[in-house]
Amino acid sequence: MPTTDPELMSERTHLDESRAALRRMRDHTESLAFTGENTAYAGDHVSTQYLLQTLYRRMKSLQDDPTVPLFFGRLDYDNSLGAERTETHYIGRRHVTGETGGEPMVIDWRAPMSLPFYRASPGNPMAVRQRRRFGFAHGEMTAYEDEDLTSTSGDHASEILEGEIERPRTGPMRDIVATIQPEQDLIVRVDLGQSVCVQGAPGTGKTAVGLHRAAYLLYAFRDQLSRSGVLVIGPNDNFLSYIGDVLPALGEIDARADTVDTLVSRSTGLTVSGVDSSPVAVLKGDVRMAAVLRNAVWGDAREPTEPLVVPRGSRQWRVGAYLAAETISELRERGVRYDAGREMLPQRLAHQVLLRMEAAGDSPDDRVQNAVARSAPVKKYAKELWPPLDPAKLLLRLFSDRPFLAQCAEGILNSDEQDLLLPAKPARSVKSAQWTFADVVLADEIADLLSRTPSLGHVIIDEAQDLSAMQLRAVGRRASTGSVTLLGDLAQATTPWATTSWADSLSHLGKPDAHLEELVAGFRVPGAVIDYAARLLPHIAPGLTPPHSVRRSRGELTMIMSGTERWASAVGTAMESEGTIGMIVPDAQVAQARTALEEAGLTYELLGTAEDLHFDTRLDLVPASLAKGLEFDHVVLVEPAGIVDGEPDRVTGLRRLYVCLTRAVTSLVVLHSDPMPPELD
Repeated sequence: MPTTDPELMSERTHLDESRAALRRMRDHTESLAFTGENTAYAGDHVSTQYLLQTLYRRMKSLQDDPTVPLFFGRLDYDNSLGAERTETHYIGRRHVTGETGGEPMVIDWRAPMSLPFYRASPGNPMAVRQRRRFGFAHGEMTAYEDEDLTSTSGDHASEILEGEIERPRTGPMRDIVATIQPEQDLIVRVDLGQSVCVQGAPGTGKTAVGLHRAAYLLYAFRDQLSRSGVLVIGPNDNFLSYIGDVLPALGEIDARADTVDTLVSRSTGLTVSGVDSSPVAVLKGDVRMAAVLRNAVWGDAREPTEPLVVPRGSRQWRVGAYLAAETISELRERGVRYDAGREMLPQRLAHQVLLRMEAAGDSPDDRVQNAVARSAPVKKYAKELWPPLDPAKLLLRLFSDRPFLAQCAEGILNSDEQDLLLPAKPARSVKSAQWTFADVVLADEIADLLSRTPSLGHVIIDEAQDLSAMQLRAVGRRASTGSVTLLGDLAQATTPWATTSWADSLSHLGKPDAHLEELVAGFRVPGAVIDYAARLLPHIAPGLTPPHSVRRSRGELTMIMSGTERWASAVGTAMESEGTIGMIVPDAQVAQARTALEEAGLTYELLGTAEDLHFDTRLDLVPASLAKGLEFDHVVLVEPAGIVDGEPDRVTGLRRLYVCLTRAVTSLVVLHSDPMPPELD
């Protein structure tokens, strides 16, 4: 489109004016926080700090990146189609108001007025006469494209939309607000009170949907979630680094991001330093362990055999053992946490003493009851019946004391399973123990049995198919009073304890009524690649609907039979094209790949070697075990058979291969010296 087009020039002017308005909004917020030498003040120190923090977050949300379009679409509402009035609205990443009158120059994509941009169609225009999309290059508006929503004929395919979806990427993951599809938008805007499970095939945008759902909820339910919080859980730190820029780009900086292992490690104070064998890890992740731990916790609450005797003044007051037993039973039947019961027991026992005082003619009040509850005899008696517990110490005892484990696991685990949980050389102390990830999850379960885990307003869990039942319980208790968005793909399950049923996973999360959605339309993985990878589905997830690509470009798929001598040249060829390159190799061959790349003088970043990756190189060397959740414009995949053989069983190996095959956005080159897995024939 020529740059002299008056319509394009007019739209560029509006873009410039909108950026100037956003800058004024940020300057105004900054002036509220810092005026000369005086900062904002709100009456007292605590309120002032809260105000400054609020203003700081507001300033961060108004930051502008000149390389990112401030708006990407326009809606022309028409009152003859049912709109309140005929007007034009620009749709962008955040709300921008004009200098005078407060008229919106850009409407936030999450606002109700923006909904037709994603869902209107020629058969359902939603009061919009025309939808306009804008094309950009390096932040500069280059084109626009109009769709007449009152027309029911013609080809409505959008070249700008397709170009944006297929555009080569550099750096970390970015937002998809300009390309959200109707089926994705339906999930993004589900009400906060409803939990959602998304079964999403590769390239369907399930991760982006989850992140944009977080941004939508923070916008639509800001007051509620500013108090209760939003948490995004990913499979590993590399993945969190990859998605880390999406929410800030949408003006949201309040959502936390974590992995399950760091979440439970922080909660328990335990550091993962050991590794379980697969059978042991699978057993420790089994939901039956919850019952074993419950027995371990409550097994220490003892039945009273002696009466409570409380001296007070010249008299002694006795509470029979049977009454103390009834008091304990009543507390347990109420379903209180262990520590809460411990705190309540002295008061309940003191109440029994007061009843005897009243029967003898005394008139004790609450102060007397509190004094009795704090007295040494009551405190000692209560502690003997309901002793304090420490999660790590209790777990250590469970896994080192065979009779105690047998008592707690009776009728739950058989003797062979109990043997699996008992190490050959038990640790002598909490500090000397080599805690595994599964152990820390179990300690977190015990901690929740002792004291309720605080709940967040919403939790988003990505790659959830790889979580064990006990890991899902750990996540679920952090959303016990909130809702969840569960994201994953059963075909990409690659852990020995992975789920085979979303219904089971939702039950472990405590959200059995969550709404299940399936995404099968691939927007990022090209057709040639997804069709080839889908040959594995009958062997790894036969119950799933095969995915399909909606892109008109089929992409490139090349198979080359070759050894290590071609690895670097294949990568070099891929680097001649625009975009990011991922060289995915079996974990066992990472060293060979590094040698090949370094001898060829190619600069790369090795995933898994740094806690905070910036994805600022074009070429990433990716161990197959870390490929999940990532995408690259071009992928060079080495030795598929080696990827399969690197897993403990063939089905898991084929699922790992399915993950690796579907990381490409534009082209996939497969290099192999060994025969290809026959399941791909």
